[in-house]
Amino acid sequence: MSTFLQKVLDLVTTYGGKVLLAIVVLIVGCIVIKALRKGIRKALNKTKLDEAVKNILEKFIKALLYVILIIAVVDILGVPMSSVIAVLASCGLAVGLALQGALTNLAGGIMILVFKPFKLGDYVEGSGAEGVVKDISIFYTTLLTLDNKKVQIPNGALMNANITNYTAEEIRRVDVDYKITNDANAEEVKKVLLEACAKSELILAEPAPFTRMTAVDDDTYIFTVRGWCKTADYWDAYFNTVENCSKALQDNGIDDPEERIVVRLQKED
Repeated sequence: MSTFLQKVLDLVTTYGGKVLLAIVVLIVGCIVIKALRKGIRKALNKTKLDEAVKNILEKFIKALLYVILIIAVVDILGVPMSSVIAVLASCGLAVGLALQGALTNLAGGIMILVFKPFKLGDYVEGSGAEGVVKDISIFYTTLLTLDNKKVQIPNGALMNANITNYTAEEIRRVDVDYKITNDANAEEVKKVLLEACAKSELILAEPAPFTRMTAVDDDTYIFTVRGWCKTADYWDAYFNTVENCSKALQDNGIDDPEERIVVRLQKED
C-alpha cells in the first residue's frame, strides 16, 4: 500500500503541475477565444461581405483558434509534438479524401459569395445549364429555366466553367440577320432595315442602331441589324425588331431568297 501511495505521489509531483497549468491555459484560452470572436464578428460586420461569407469566416477562425489552443495544452502536458502533428495530418488526409467533392463545392461556394460573378435574379449560363439564379448556397447554386425547371449546379463545377451573365450590364445588344437576294439595292435594304429597327420604342437612340451587309453567300446577301436596348427589355426588343424588319422588307418588295426558286440552265458542249 505504501508503495502504491508513493507512486501516486510521484505521479502527482511529476505531472500535477503540468496538468494544473494545462487546465489554467485551457480555461484562459477559452475566455480569450470568446473575446476574440466578438471582436472578429464586429470587424466582419463592418465589411460589405455577404452574410454567408461572414459566417463561414467566423467559424473557420473559431476552429483555427481552438486547434491552436488544443495544441498548446497538449504541448504543456508533455506529449511529443511530432506525434500530434502526425495524427492531425493523418486525420486531415482521411477527411479530405472522404469529402473531396464536398470540399470542392464548398470552396466554389465561398468563391461565388466572395467574388460575386452573379447575384440572385441574374440570368446566367454555365456548366451546361442556363436560367434565372434563384438561390446561392454553400454547396449548390439553383437556377430556374425559362420553361420553369429547377436546376441545381454544384458550385465546384460552376466555378470551373465559363459563366455568361446575360443581365450583368444595364443594356444589351439585339442582333438579327436577314438573307436578301443579290439583285436588291444594298443601300435601299440598309435604309429600310435601319428605319424599321429604329421604330421600336425599346431600341435606344444611343448607342445608335447599325445595319450593314456582313456576308455574301452565292445568290444571297446577308444583312445584319443591331440595336441596343435595356437588358430587362431584351426579348420584347428582339421580337419587335424581327417583326418590324420583316414587315418593312415585305412592304418594300424586297425578296427573301428562301421564297424563290432559282433555276440555272447550263449549255452542254
